Amino acid sequence: MQAAAKFLNRIGPEELERCLFAETLALVATGGQPQGHLWLETLEQEQHERLEFGAHPMERKIHMVQHPHGMTVTVTTREGEADPQHQAFSYSWASLEGLLGEAASLLLLRVLACRRAVPPSITFPAIDKEGHLCTTTYRSLGMRQQPVGSAQGEVLVVERALHTAESIPMVWHYSLLPSGHLARRVQVGCPVVAVLQDAPALSGMGAEPQPLFPKQLLDWEEDAQLCSWFLDRKEELRASHSTYIQQHPELFALLADFLQALLLRQPPDPILFAAEFFAPFARHQPPGPSFASSISPSPFCSISCPNPLAQGD
Repeated sequence: MQAAAKFLNRIGPEELERCLFAETLALVATGGQPQGHLWLETLEQEQHERLEFGAHPMERKIHMVQHPHGMTVTVTTREGEADPQHQAFSYSWASLEGLLGEAASLLLLRVLACRRAVPPSITFPAIDKEGHLCTTTYRSLGMRQQPVGSAQGEVLVVERALHTAESIPMVWHYSLLPSGHLARRVQVGCPVVAVLQDAPALSGMGAEPQPLFPKQLLDWEEDAQLCSWFLDRKEELRASHSTYIQQHPELFALLADFLQALLLRQPPDPILFAAEFFAPFARHQPPGPSFASSISPSPFCSISCPNPLAQGD
C-alpha cells in the first residue's frame, strides 16, 4: 500500500482543482431504453449516490469522519419510501494508509483521464458500499473510439475492481474524456449502463486547452494611437454640442428661468421642483402656468396627497 500512498502524494493541487465538478449520467438498458439518471458529486468527505429505476429509487450515503485513533464510516441506505438504514464502522489509521474512498476514486479517475495514462499494478485500500474495508485496483484497457452522446470520440477506458473478502469482486469499466468527464460507466454483470448526456462536456470533447493571456493594464495617455483617438472624439463631441446650442438659443433662457425660480423658491426637494417646473413643457400635457407651487402634490406619487392651499375655509 506504500506505493499507492506515494502515487497519491504526487498528485498536485492544480490537477485536483481541474477535476472538481459535478456531472449527470443517464441510465439506459442494454437495448437503449432510458431507465433514470445517476448523479456524481464530490462533497468533501461524503459520497452521495442516487439511482432511479422507475418507481424504485435507491439512495446511499457514505460519510467518513476522522478522529484521533482512525476513522468512522457511516453508511445510510434507503430504498424507495422505506425508512433509511444506518450502519457504522471504525478503522485504525494503520489500516487506512493510502485509503481511497468513493469520492476520491472518482477524482483519481478524472486525474488519470487528464493524464491519459494509468500506472501498472496499483492497489489502494478502500471502503466498499457496505462500509467494509477492502482493496481496489485500476487497470488501463487502452484508448477506444466510442459513441459519446450524438458524436463519436476517443476515450480512455479504465477498469476498476473492488475486492471484498465476502463476495466476488465488483468490476466497473469507465470511459473517460480528456477533460475528465465520464462518457460511460458500465458495471460488469449489470444490464443498466450510465452514459453522458451533458452538452457542455460534449462540446469541449477533444478540444485543446486555450492559452491564458495575462491581463495588461491599459494606460491610454501613454499610448499615442489611443490618445489621438480620444482627442479626435473629444473635439467631435465639442463641435456637435456647440452646433446644437447654436441651433437652439432658447436653451439659455429656459435654463436661466429655471435657475432663477429655484433660487427664489429654494424648495426642500429640488428634483421634484424641477419635474414640476418642466412639466408644462411636455407635449402630452396642455399648457399651464410656468411656475407650479413647490408644495403641490408630486406628479410621481401613485396616491394624490392633499394640497393645503386648495382646502376651504
